[in-house]
Amino acid sequence: MNAGLPADEYRKLRDSVLATIWDELDPLEHQIEDTETIPYDIVMPALRSCGAFGLIVPQEYGGAGLSMAQYLPILAEFAKIQGGIRAIVHVHNSFAHALSEIGNDAQKKEILPGAATGEKSLAFALTEPGNGTGADLSTTARREGDEYVLNGRKWLITNSDIASHFLVFAKTSDKDVSALIVPRDTPGFSIAPLPETMGCKGAEHGELTFEDVRVPVSALVGAEGEGGAHLERALEISRVFIAASSLGTASRALELSLKYAQERVTFGKPIAQRQAIQRYLAEMAADVYALRGMLADAASKWDSGKRIPAESSLVKQFGLEAVGRVTDRALLVHGGIGYTRKYPIERLYRDARLNWLEEGTPTIQYMVAARELLGGYTFEDAFAVAS
Repeated sequence: MNAGLPADEYRKLRDSVLATIWDELDPLEHQIEDTETIPYDIVMPALRSCGAFGLIVPQEYGGAGLSMAQYLPILAEFAKIQGGIRAIVHVHNSFAHALSEIGNDAQKKEILPGAATGEKSLAFALTEPGNGTGADLSTTARREGDEYVLNGRKWLITNSDIASHFLVFAKTSDKDVSALIVPRDTPGFSIAPLPETMGCKGAEHGELTFEDVRVPVSALVGAEGEGGAHLERALEISRVFIAASSLGTASRALELSLKYAQERVTFGKPIAQRQAIQRYLAEMAADVYALRGMLADAASKWDSGKRIPAESSLVKQFGLEAVGRVTDRALLVHGGIGYTRKYPIERLYRDARLNWLEEGTPTIQYMVAARELLGGYTFEDAFAVAS
Protein backbone atom coordinates (compact mmCIF):
# COMPACT_ATOMS: atom_id res chain seq x y z
CA MET A 1 0.00 0.00 0.00
CA ASN A 2 1.23 3.50 -0.81
CA ALA A 3 -0.83 6.40 0.43
CA GLY A 4 1.77 8.94 -0.68
CA LEU A 5 2.09 12.37 0.89
CA PRO A 6 -0.56 13.93 3.13
CA ALA A 7 -2.89 16.15 1.11
CA ASP A 8 -1.46 19.49 2.29
CA GLU A 9 2.16 18.44 1.65
CA TYR A 10 1.18 17.09 -1.75
CA ARG A 11 -0.55 20.30 -2.78
CA LYS A 12 2.51 22.32 -1.79
CA LEU A 13 4.84 20.08 -3.81
CA ARG A 14 2.47 19.92 -6.78
CA ASP A 15 2.06 23.69 -6.85
CA SER A 16 5.84 24.15 -6.76
CA VAL A 17 6.38 21.74 -9.65
CA LEU A 18 3.57 23.24 -11.75
CA ALA A 19 4.91 26.75 -11.19
CA THR A 20 8.32 25.59 -12.39
CA ILE A 21 6.77 23.91 -15.44
CA TRP A 22 4.90 26.97 -16.65
CA ASP A 23 7.07 29.83 -15.38
CA GLU A 24 10.56 28.46 -16.03
CA LEU A 25 10.41 25.49 -18.42
CA ASP A 26 7.59 26.22 -20.88
CA PRO A 27 9.26 29.47 -22.07
CA LEU A 28 12.23 27.37 -23.28
CA GLU A 29 10.17 25.65 -25.99
CA HIS A 30 11.31 27.67 -29.00
CA GLN A 31 14.96 27.63 -27.90
CA ILE A 32 14.94 23.84 -27.58
CA GLU A 33 13.04 23.30 -30.82
CA ASP A 34 15.37 25.67 -32.71
CA THR A 35 18.62 24.21 -31.38
CA GLU A 36 17.44 20.62 -30.77
CA THR A 37 19.37 20.91 -27.51
CA ILE A 38 18.11 21.14 -23.95
CA PRO A 39 19.84 23.91 -21.95
CA TYR A 40 20.80 21.74 -19.02
CA ASP A 41 22.28 24.73 -17.19
CA ILE A 42 18.71 26.05 -16.89
CA VAL A 43 16.59 22.90 -16.89
CA MET A 44 18.44 20.73 -14.39
CA PRO A 45 18.60 23.34 -11.58
CA ALA A 46 14.93 24.14 -12.15
CA LEU A 47 13.94 20.47 -11.87
CA ARG A 48 16.11 20.05 -8.77
CA SER A 49 14.73 23.09 -7.01
CA CYS A 50 11.11 22.00 -7.33
CA GLY A 51 11.79 18.36 -6.38
CA ALA A 52 10.91 16.84 -9.77
CA PHE A 53 13.70 14.27 -9.65
CA GLY A 54 12.55 12.66 -6.41
CA LEU A 55 8.80 12.50 -6.98
CA ILE A 56 8.52 8.71 -6.65
CA VAL A 57 11.79 7.99 -4.87
CA PRO A 58 10.90 6.59 -1.42
CA GLN A 59 11.08 9.07 1.44
CA GLU A 60 13.71 7.02 3.26
CA TYR A 61 16.11 7.91 0.43
CA GLY A 62 15.22 11.58 0.34
CA GLY A 63 12.40 11.53 -2.21
CA ALA A 64 8.78 12.59 -1.95
CA GLY A 65 7.46 9.01 -2.16
CA LEU A 66 4.33 10.01 -4.05
CA SER A 67 1.60 7.47 -4.70
CA MET A 68 0.83 6.79 -8.34
CA ALA A 69 -2.46 8.65 -8.01
CA GLN A 70 -0.42 11.69 -6.95
CA TYR A 71 2.41 11.29 -9.47
CA LEU A 72 0.44 10.75 -12.68
CA PRO A 73 -1.19 14.22 -12.80
CA ILE A 74 2.22 15.86 -12.36
CA LEU A 75 3.77 13.77 -15.12
CA ALA A 76 0.80 14.61 -17.35
CA GLU A 77 1.47 18.30 -16.75
CA PHE A 78 5.09 17.85 -17.91
CA ALA A 79 3.73 16.28 -21.11
CA LYS A 80 1.95 19.53 -21.96
CA ILE A 81 5.23 21.39 -22.47
CA GLN A 82 8.29 20.67 -24.63
CA GLY A 83 8.65 16.92 -25.00
CA GLY A 84 12.37 16.58 -24.36
CA ILE A 85 11.90 17.89 -20.84
CA ARG A 86 9.09 15.40 -20.23
CA ALA A 87 11.36 12.58 -21.42
CA ILE A 88 14.06 13.50 -18.90
CA VAL A 89 11.60 13.55 -16.00
CA HIS A 90 9.79 10.37 -17.07
CA VAL A 91 12.85 8.18 -17.56
CA HIS A 92 14.60 9.44 -14.44
CA ASN A 93 11.62 8.83 -12.18
CA SER A 94 10.59 5.56 -13.82
CA PHE A 95 13.83 3.76 -13.24
CA ALA A 96 14.66 5.31 -9.89
CA HIS A 97 11.29 3.89 -8.86
CA ALA A 98 12.14 0.54 -10.48
CA LEU A 99 15.41 0.35 -8.55
CA SER A 100 13.55 1.05 -5.31
CA GLU A 101 11.54 -2.13 -5.98
CA ILE A 102 14.09 -4.52 -7.48
CA GLY A 103 17.46 -3.35 -6.10
CA ASN A 104 19.14 -4.59 -2.93
CA ASP A 105 19.87 -2.33 0.02
CA ALA A 106 23.42 -1.50 -1.09
CA GLN A 107 22.33 -0.61 -4.63
CA LYS A 108 19.51 1.58 -3.39
CA LYS A 109 21.75 3.36 -0.88
CA GLU A 110 24.35 3.99 -3.59
CA ILE A 111 22.00 5.52 -6.16
CA LEU A 112 18.64 6.61 -4.77
CA PRO A 113 19.69 9.50 -2.49
CA GLY A 114 21.48 11.06 -5.46
CA ALA A 115 18.55 10.27 -7.73
CA ALA A 116 16.21 12.13 -5.40
CA THR A 117 18.21 15.32 -5.97
CA GLY A 118 19.12 14.72 -9.61
CA GLU A 119 22.81 14.26 -8.87
CA LYS A 120 22.54 10.65 -10.04
CA SER A 121 20.25 9.01 -12.58
CA LEU A 122 19.60 5.46 -13.74
CA ALA A 123 18.92 4.80 -17.43
CA PHE A 124 17.29 1.66 -18.82
CA ALA A 125 19.46 -0.30 -21.29
CA LEU A 126 17.46 -3.04 -23.02
CA THR A 127 16.98 -2.35 -26.75
CA GLU A 128 19.62 -3.60 -29.19
CA PRO A 129 20.26 -2.73 -32.85
CA GLY A 130 20.39 -6.33 -34.07
CA ASN A 131 17.76 -7.99 -31.92
CA GLY A 132 14.13 -7.85 -30.82
CA THR A 133 13.19 -7.36 -27.20
CA GLY A 134 12.97 -9.24 -23.92
CA ALA A 135 15.03 -12.41 -24.09
CA ASP A 136 16.20 -11.69 -27.66
CA LEU A 137 19.56 -10.21 -26.65
CA SER A 138 23.10 -10.41 -27.95
CA THR A 139 24.70 -8.56 -25.04
CA THR A 140 26.40 -11.03 -22.72
CA ALA A 141 27.64 -10.93 -19.14
CA ARG A 142 30.18 -13.68 -18.44
CA ARG A 143 31.08 -14.49 -14.85
CA GLU A 144 34.80 -14.47 -14.10
CA GLY A 145 35.49 -14.92 -10.40
CA ASP A 146 34.09 -11.94 -8.54
CA GLU A 147 33.27 -10.01 -11.72
CA TYR A 148 31.01 -10.03 -14.74
CA VAL A 149 32.47 -9.18 -18.14
CA LEU A 150 29.99 -7.44 -20.45
CA ASN A 151 30.15 -7.35 -24.23
CA GLY A 152 27.51 -6.02 -26.63
CA ARG A 153 25.60 -2.99 -27.87
CA LYS A 154 22.44 -1.13 -26.90
CA TRP A 155 20.70 1.74 -28.62
CA LEU A 156 17.82 4.18 -28.28
CA ILE A 157 18.74 4.54 -24.61
CA THR A 158 17.00 7.66 -23.30
CA ASN A 159 18.92 10.00 -20.96
CA SER A 160 22.18 8.38 -22.05
CA ASP A 161 23.84 11.80 -21.99
CA ILE A 162 23.01 12.53 -18.34
CA ALA A 163 22.71 9.12 -16.64
CA SER A 164 25.26 8.22 -13.99
CA HIS A 165 24.29 4.54 -14.03
CA PHE A 166 22.70 2.13 -16.50
CA LEU A 167 20.46 -0.85 -15.78
CA VAL A 168 21.79 -3.23 -18.42
CA PHE A 169 20.03 -6.43 -19.47
CA ALA A 170 22.33 -9.18 -20.72
CA LYS A 171 22.51 -12.92 -21.25
CA THR A 172 24.30 -14.69 -18.39
CA SER A 173 23.70 -18.08 -20.05
CA ASP A 174 22.10 -19.36 -23.23
CA LYS A 175 18.65 -19.00 -21.65
CA ASP A 176 19.03 -16.66 -18.70
CA VAL A 177 18.62 -12.87 -18.87
CA SER A 178 20.02 -10.91 -15.96
CA ALA A 179 20.16 -7.24 -14.98
CA LEU A 180 23.31 -5.44 -13.90
CA ILE A 181 24.03 -1.86 -12.85
CA VAL A 182 26.91 -0.34 -14.80
CA PRO A 183 28.36 3.05 -13.77
CA ARG A 184 28.89 5.53 -16.59
CA ASP A 185 32.66 5.81 -16.14
CA THR A 186 33.39 2.05 -16.21
CA PRO A 187 36.40 1.25 -18.47
CA GLY A 188 35.39 -0.25 -21.83
CA PHE A 189 31.95 1.38 -21.74
CA SER A 190 31.35 4.05 -24.38
CA ILE A 191 28.31 6.17 -25.28
CA ALA A 192 27.57 7.79 -28.64
CA PRO A 193 24.65 10.02 -29.63
CA LEU A 194 22.10 8.94 -32.23
CA PRO A 195 20.54 11.29 -34.82
CA GLU A 196 17.88 13.81 -33.79
CA THR A 197 14.34 12.58 -33.31
CA MET A 198 11.03 13.62 -34.89
CA GLY A 199 9.70 15.02 -31.62
CA CYS A 200 10.77 15.38 -28.00
CA LYS A 201 13.68 17.46 -29.29
CA GLY A 202 16.78 17.66 -27.13
CA ALA A 203 16.26 14.38 -25.28
CA GLU A 204 19.15 12.05 -26.02
CA HIS A 205 18.58 8.44 -27.13
CA GLY A 206 22.11 7.13 -27.37
CA GLU A 207 24.02 4.02 -28.41
CA LEU A 208 26.00 2.10 -25.80
CA THR A 209 28.95 -0.18 -26.52
CA PHE A 210 30.40 -2.63 -24.00
CA GLU A 211 33.87 -4.01 -24.76
CA ASP A 212 35.06 -6.32 -21.97
CA VAL A 213 33.39 -4.09 -19.40
CA ARG A 214 34.06 -5.45 -15.92
CA VAL A 215 31.68 -4.90 -13.03
CA PRO A 216 31.68 -6.59 -9.61
CA VAL A 217 29.26 -9.39 -8.85
CA SER A 218 27.53 -6.92 -6.52
CA ALA A 219 26.31 -5.11 -9.65
CA LEU A 220 23.87 -7.96 -10.31
CA VAL A 221 20.27 -7.01 -9.50
CA GLY A 222 18.69 -9.94 -7.69
CA ALA A 223 19.92 -13.31 -8.94
CA GLU A 224 21.06 -14.57 -12.31
CA GLY A 225 18.12 -15.28 -14.59
CA GLU A 226 15.78 -12.80 -12.89
CA GLY A 227 16.16 -10.17 -15.61
CA GLY A 228 12.85 -11.08 -17.23
CA ALA A 229 10.96 -10.62 -13.98
CA HIS A 230 12.73 -7.31 -13.33
CA LEU A 231 11.90 -6.20 -16.85
CA GLU A 232 8.21 -6.95 -16.43
CA ARG A 233 8.07 -5.23 -13.05
CA ALA A 234 9.77 -2.07 -14.29
CA LEU A 235 7.83 -1.78 -17.53
CA GLU A 236 4.46 -2.59 -15.97
CA ILE A 237 4.15 0.70 -14.14
CA SER A 238 6.28 2.64 -16.64
CA ARG A 239 3.68 1.86 -19.32
CA VAL A 240 1.13 3.61 -17.13
CA PHE A 241 3.51 6.58 -17.03
CA ILE A 242 3.53 6.70 -20.83
CA ALA A 243 -0.27 6.71 -20.79
CA ALA A 244 -0.18 9.63 -18.35
CA SER A 245 2.12 11.42 -20.78
CA SER A 246 -0.42 10.74 -23.54
CA LEU A 247 -3.10 12.25 -21.31
CA GLY A 248 -1.11 15.42 -20.74
CA THR A 249 -0.39 15.93 -24.43
CA ALA A 250 -4.00 15.20 -25.38
CA SER A 251 -5.37 17.50 -22.66
CA ARG A 252 -3.18 20.36 -23.83
CA ALA A 253 -4.21 19.82 -27.46
CA LEU A 254 -7.87 19.91 -26.40
CA GLU A 255 -7.37 23.07 -24.31
CA LEU A 256 -5.71 24.86 -27.21
CA SER A 257 -8.35 23.67 -29.67
CA LEU A 258 -11.23 24.88 -27.52
CA LYS A 259 -9.62 28.29 -27.20
CA TYR A 260 -8.80 28.57 -30.89
CA ALA A 261 -12.27 27.43 -32.00
CA GLN A 262 -13.84 30.26 -30.01
CA GLU A 263 -11.40 32.85 -31.33
CA ARG A 264 -11.19 31.90 -35.01
CA VAL A 265 -13.95 33.61 -37.03
CA THR A 266 -15.05 32.64 -40.54
CA PHE A 267 -18.08 33.94 -42.39
CA GLY A 268 -18.85 36.17 -39.46
CA LYS A 269 -18.94 33.67 -36.60
CA PRO A 270 -16.52 31.59 -34.50
CA ILE A 271 -15.80 28.15 -35.92
CA ALA A 272 -16.84 26.75 -32.52
CA GLN A 273 -20.41 27.31 -33.66
CA ARG A 274 -19.97 24.95 -36.60
CA GLN A 275 -21.21 21.41 -36.11
CA ALA A 276 -18.17 19.79 -37.72
CA ILE A 277 -15.82 21.55 -35.28
CA GLN A 278 -18.08 20.72 -32.35
CA ARG A 279 -17.88 17.06 -33.28
CA TYR A 280 -14.07 17.19 -33.38
CA LEU A 281 -13.99 18.79 -29.94
CA ALA A 282 -16.46 16.31 -28.46
CA GLU A 283 -14.49 13.35 -29.86
CA MET A 284 -11.30 14.78 -28.41
CA ALA A 285 -12.96 15.22 -25.02
CA ALA A 286 -14.25 11.64 -25.07
CA ASP A 287 -10.73 10.29 -25.53
CA VAL A 288 -9.34 12.51 -22.77
CA TYR A 289 -12.14 11.53 -20.39
CA ALA A 290 -11.77 7.81 -21.08
CA LEU A 291 -7.99 7.87 -20.70
CA ARG A 292 -8.23 9.79 -17.44
CA GLY A 293 -10.60 7.15 -16.06
CA MET A 294 -8.37 4.26 -17.11
CA LEU A 295 -5.36 5.91 -15.47
CA ALA A 296 -7.25 6.48 -12.23
CA ASP A 297 -8.19 2.80 -12.17
CA ALA A 298 -4.63 1.62 -12.85
CA ALA A 299 -3.16 3.98 -10.23
CA SER A 300 -5.66 2.88 -7.60
CA LYS A 301 -4.85 -0.77 -8.13
CA TRP A 302 -1.09 -0.23 -8.07
CA ASP A 303 -1.25 1.91 -4.93
CA SER A 304 -3.27 -0.84 -3.23
CA GLY A 305 -0.45 -3.31 -3.91
CA LYS A 306 -2.08 -5.00 -6.90
CA ARG A 307 -0.07 -6.00 -9.96
CA ILE A 308 -1.63 -4.68 -13.19
CA PRO A 309 -0.05 -6.59 -16.10
CA ALA A 310 -3.09 -6.40 -18.40
CA GLU A 311 -4.26 -2.93 -17.36
CA SER A 312 -0.82 -1.38 -17.89
CA SER A 313 -0.54 -2.61 -21.47
CA LEU A 314 -4.15 -1.74 -22.26
CA VAL A 315 -3.95 1.80 -20.87
CA LYS A 316 -0.64 2.37 -22.63
CA GLN A 317 -2.13 1.19 -25.93
CA PHE A 318 -5.34 3.14 -25.51
CA GLY A 319 -3.34 6.20 -24.53
CA LEU A 320 -1.21 6.22 -27.65
CA GLU A 321 -4.28 5.72 -29.85
CA ALA A 322 -6.19 8.43 -27.99
CA VAL A 323 -3.45 11.03 -28.18
CA GLY A 324 -3.03 10.22 -31.86
CA ARG A 325 -6.70 10.89 -32.53
CA VAL A 326 -6.74 14.01 -30.37
CA THR A 327 -3.70 15.60 -32.00
CA ASP A 328 -5.07 14.69 -35.44
CA ARG A 329 -8.29 16.53 -34.65
CA ALA A 330 -6.44 19.43 -33.04
CA LEU A 331 -4.63 19.96 -36.32
CA LEU A 332 -7.94 19.90 -38.17
CA VAL A 333 -9.48 22.44 -35.79
CA HIS A 334 -6.52 24.79 -36.26
CA GLY A 335 -6.37 24.28 -40.00
CA GLY A 336 -3.31 25.36 -41.97
CA ILE A 337 -1.96 27.64 -39.25
CA GLY A 338 -1.74 24.60 -36.95
CA TYR A 339 0.84 23.13 -39.32
CA THR A 340 3.14 26.05 -38.52
CA ARG A 341 4.92 26.78 -35.25
CA LYS A 342 2.65 29.72 -34.41
CA TYR A 343 0.78 27.43 -31.99
CA PRO A 344 2.10 24.46 -29.95
CA ILE A 345 -0.16 22.05 -31.86
CA GLU A 346 2.56 21.20 -34.38
CA ARG A 347 4.98 20.29 -31.57
CA LEU A 348 2.39 18.35 -29.59
CA TYR A 349 1.59 16.37 -32.74
CA ARG A 350 5.25 15.35 -33.09
CA ASP A 351 5.93 14.80 -29.41
CA ALA A 352 2.97 12.43 -29.12
CA ARG A 353 4.36 10.02 -31.71
CA LEU A 354 7.13 8.85 -29.38
CA ASN A 355 4.39 7.29 -27.25
CA TRP A 356 3.95 4.65 -29.97
CA LEU A 357 7.42 3.31 -29.20
CA GLU A 358 8.26 3.96 -25.55
CA GLU A 359 8.01 0.92 -23.27
CA GLY A 360 6.98 -1.34 -26.13
CA THR A 361 5.25 -1.07 -29.48
CA PRO A 362 1.51 -1.78 -30.00
CA THR A 363 2.21 -5.40 -30.96
CA ILE A 364 3.88 -5.92 -27.59
CA GLN A 365 1.00 -4.34 -25.68
CA TYR A 366 -1.54 -6.54 -27.47
CA MET A 367 0.60 -9.63 -26.83
CA VAL A 368 1.02 -8.91 -23.11
CA ALA A 369 -2.66 -8.13 -22.55
CA ALA A 370 -3.84 -11.18 -24.49
CA ARG A 371 -1.38 -13.44 -22.69
CA GLU A 372 -2.68 -12.31 -19.32
CA LEU A 373 -6.33 -12.67 -20.30
CA LEU A 374 -5.82 -16.11 -21.84
CA GLY A 375 -3.95 -17.11 -18.70
CA GLY A 376 -7.03 -16.44 -16.59
CA TYR A 377 -6.51 -12.82 -15.54
CA THR A 378 -9.89 -11.18 -14.90
CA PHE A 379 -10.76 -7.54 -14.42
CA GLU A 380 -13.57 -8.50 -12.06
CA ASP A 381 -11.08 -9.85 -9.55
CA ALA A 382 -8.91 -6.78 -9.96
CA PHE A 383 -11.87 -4.45 -9.39
CA ALA A 384 -12.81 -6.38 -6.26
CA VAL A 385 -9.34 -5.88 -4.82
CA ALA A 386 -9.31 -2.21 -5.78
CA SER A 387 -12.66 -1.60 -4.08
